[in-house]
Amino acid sequence: MMSCEQHDYIEIACLYRYSVTLTLVSGEQITGQALDTARNNDKAECLKMRIGDEVRLLPLASLARMTATSPNPHFVQVDFD
Repeated sequence: MMSCEQHDYIEIACLYRYSVTLTLVSGEQITGQALDTARNNDKAECLKMRIGDEVRLLPLASLARMTATSPNPHFVQVDFD
């Protein structure tokens, strides 16, 4: 389960619409713009991301790491539990 501190970094990424690379627990990497948090049809909390022309919901439980793709004062990389 993600800690409150880790969740704060998700919210910061969304607030500033940062471009981030997510590493999923499956090992897949996805780069896009963090937009918001939302719940999917299964009621799982997700990160809403713009990936190219597509908007996707990525369950927070599937995230292993978030890396900022450009410098910012808040974080470089966050590892999730």
